[in-house]
Amino acid sequence: MSSTPGSNEGAAVVGYAHSPVSRNADVSLGELTLRTVLEAVADAGLDQGDIDGFTTGALFPSSGGRAPVDGEHIVTSDWLVEHLGIQPRWLCGFQGIGQICGSVVLAANAVSSGSADYVVVHRAMYNPPGRYHVNSMTRAEGNAQWTAPHGFWGPPAHIALPYMEYMQRYGATREEMATVVEGARQAGSLVPWSHWYENPLESGEYLGARMIADPISVLDCDIPITGVGAFVLTSAARARDLPNRPVYVAGFAQGRSPSTNGVGAWTLESIQEGGRAVAEILWKSCGFGPEEVDVPQVYDGFSPFVYFWLEALGFCQEGTAHEYVQGSDISPGLPFRVGGGALGNGRMHGVPQMLESYLQLAGRADGRQLDGVATAIACQAAPNMGGVVAYTNAR
Repeated sequence: MSSTPGSNEGAAVVGYAHSPVSRNADVSLGELTLRTVLEAVADAGLDQGDIDGFTTGALFPSSGGRAPVDGEHIVTSDWLVEHLGIQPRWLCGFQGIGQICGSVVLAANAVSSGSADYVVVHRAMYNPPGRYHVNSMTRAEGNAQWTAPHGFWGPPAHIALPYMEYMQRYGATREEMATVVEGARQAGSLVPWSHWYENPLESGEYLGARMIADPISVLDCDIPITGVGAFVLTSAARARDLPNRPVYVAGFAQGRSPSTNGVGAWTLESIQEGGRAVAEILWKSCGFGPEEVDVPQVYDGFSPFVYFWLEALGFCQEGTAHEYVQGSDISPGLPFRVGGGALGNGRMHGVPQMLESYLQLAGRADGRQLDGVATAIACQAAPNMGGVVAYTNAR
């Protein structure tokens, strides 16, 4: 591994917990978060009093004009420590796109700098009642005045344009995307905490799904759910005394590309250019390349992200991912091959990618366990506006 600044060789993931997920939970999001965090602490072999650092990204992603209430729609670290009754040495929150990746970066830096000994990273997701991205606008201002009045609203529409451009430029088809979506649901059907547990897609179901923003159908989107994922990070030295095999943070990169068209909508070019810049930072940070990644957990909150991440990170050439995913010899560590990702689990905002990376490298993936894996990457959001963390179980 590289010893370049920012690689955080001294930080390790040492425990986790994942709540049950549901469309509408029978307990508050705050209570669900408290339970899950305490389970993660116990899984790491620690007591509540050992935890002295907390971080999260508390973005409420629904664009329906709702005002989020802490402990109900989101759960910040401030809310968490207040209800746990802990006085932390370090408390911080991530603001931006790529919530779980950004939180891991903050936690790893806190551990490496000595700001905290044991840090809890959590992500709490809430599925509000009603239509998830309903547009409650009565007046469109700023960039939205050029888009919202014409129905160009919400992430599916924003993803549809660059995906359509990709299909037209490179000859990709929806039949090829069926490999990704059906594979993710098949993988997720084997994961006990998945929303789609024991519920894979039937053959042909993807191509017949309801269209939302052509060519994005309802099955190209991860399903909104309520659920919580939590992880515990500490130093490599402390990790040696804990019960689980440590999984080390090897490097990371984050992206935030400016709009290329003045109205905030992504273009295929902006995704590709921004993705290449993020990849360059990542591989320099972690000291290995795509050919050495055993568990590439690319993000799939929307199915085209799989193509965009694979190409940006160099797993295949630009414009070929739709063909690459058809190959039987591609990595078994991809999310639609193992773990299920977001499409196969539900809208947990990067938690499925991080969790599968951790479980595989810690040797805790049970019936999904891959042989001889040593490295993983966990992505979130789009390559030009998101993040990616590299992990290893080797020292």
